[in-house]
Amino acid sequence: MRDTRESRLLLVLLIAIAFALITVDIRGGEESPVDGARQAAATVFGPVEKGVASAVDPIGNVIGAVRDSGERHDRIGRLEQENAALKQRLGSDDRNRSRVRELDTMLKKAGAGQYGIKGAEVIAIGAAQGFSWTVTIDVGSSDGIRRDMTVLNGDGLVGRVTTVGPNTSTVLLANDPDFTVGTRMEKTNELGFATGQGDRPLSVQLLNGKAKVKNGDRLVTFGSQGDKPFVPGVPVGEVVRVDPSGGDLTRNIYVRPFVGFTQLDIVGVVVQAPRSDPRDTVLPPKPAAPKPTPTVTVTVTPSPNGEGEGQQAQGDAGARADGKGQDPANADGQNDVE
Repeated sequence: MRDTRESRLLLVLLIAIAFALITVDIRGGEESPVDGARQAAATVFGPVEKGVASAVDPIGNVIGAVRDSGERHDRIGRLEQENAALKQRLGSDDRNRSRVRELDTMLKKAGAGQYGIKGAEVIAIGAAQGFSWTVTIDVGSSDGIRRDMTVLNGDGLVGRVTTVGPNTSTVLLANDPDFTVGTRMEKTNELGFATGQGDRPLSVQLLNGKAKVKNGDRLVTFGSQGDKPFVPGVPVGEVVRVDPSGGDLTRNIYVRPFVGFTQLDIVGVVVQAPRSDPRDTVLPPKPAAPKPTPTVTVTVTPSPNGEGEGQQAQGDAGARADGKGQDPANADGQNDVE
């Protein structure tokens, strides 16, 4: 169409008619005179719109599936994170339960020896080069800790406090070569001095060169004057080797410590010594020795009447050994219990 004066007038006229129809439709509401025309248009163009929508719908489904897939991936990611957090929490709970058991064992040990203790946690370990065995604990002078206090845990003697800060302290472990503690043998009360040897058993020099010692004997601390640096009765270890006496004035033995120095976690600093020496009472009771199983020995004497009777006697003796029969006629068969 050419851009002429007539075409412009026609365009203006059509626009005016459209506005007039819109005004009439709005004012007429449900009784609008153009409602019939609108319904007719819907009847004509509705199927076309539905067909177009059906054609486009798979694309919309694909888009929705992609969106849902992303949401599912996010949910799976969140669930994996929650599972990882749960596993970590369960692991932490296992560790907490283990620490509670350690604390409970230590408190029972302290109660048996009537030690007043201050609980602490090992927060650092010293360098082991040159046989230097120390740990740092999270209590200090503000907690009432002083130098030369005994340190123990649920297994026995850990060491002694050597350096004290406001909130932390250094503990020299009992397996350090610079560590020496007086010991007392269980039951026999033989005295000696134990010295650390790093990751090897403690070396103990007994004052009595003729002392009777055997593997499995146990030792506790003898105690110091004024209970510093050591209180009495703390379990030290178990004898694993005894050197021959050789007629010397002293005797050397080797003791495996009760404490695992590479696995320290919860410890207690003895801030109040016991009123009396507990001696062997803090040591756990020894397990009962297993009872020997009796053995039955059957001695069979052959019969002089013949080979068959001898075989019969052996068979009868075997039956008696099995508890299934007796042979009163064979007076020579006998059961010896050793």
